[in-house]
Amino acid sequence: MLDKKAVSITLVDYQDPQQMALLMQQLGAYAMDDMGGGEDLPEEVKQRLLTDLPQQQQNFSFLAWVGDECAGMTNCLWGYSTFAAMPLVNIHDLGVQKEYRGMGISTALLQAVENYAHTRNACKVTLEVLGNNDIAKASYNKFGFKVYELAEGAGKAEFWQKYL
Repeated sequence: MLDKKAVSITLVDYQDPQQMALLMQQLGAYAMDDMGGGEDLPEEVKQRLLTDLPQQQQNFSFLAWVGDECAGMTNCLWGYSTFAAMPLVNIHDLGVQKEYRGMGISTALLQAVENYAHTRNACKVTLEVLGNNDIAKASYNKFGFKVYELAEGAGKAEFWQKYL
């Protein structure tokens, strides 16, 4: 097994077809994981992403590498905190292939996101995690993430959705 020193992170150039192919491969692997829904993304979605992501100004992604092998990725969105009147970053996807877990890759990805967030003076980084994903929750907690609570007694934030 390769050591942690071989882990590196690169910012995805959405204009580069090779980098986009790797991002789609990693996103598909993440989607097929139990914590990603358990099935690959439809080919039409991947094709739309290849066209749409290069046009998005609020998105950025990183690829994780172990040596010359692509091992994971994260997709992020710039947002804006009205309470702080500052930019924020939301980690929308973060996945590490099973055979590379336990090597510090998620920590390296989180650090890359945090460093990139600092380039635009972001006030925070947010993410969602499934309630039963104890391994990811432990990793996020170790990195300094906490469950969001605006004020004591107000309750913990929940992530809700409505399909359109």
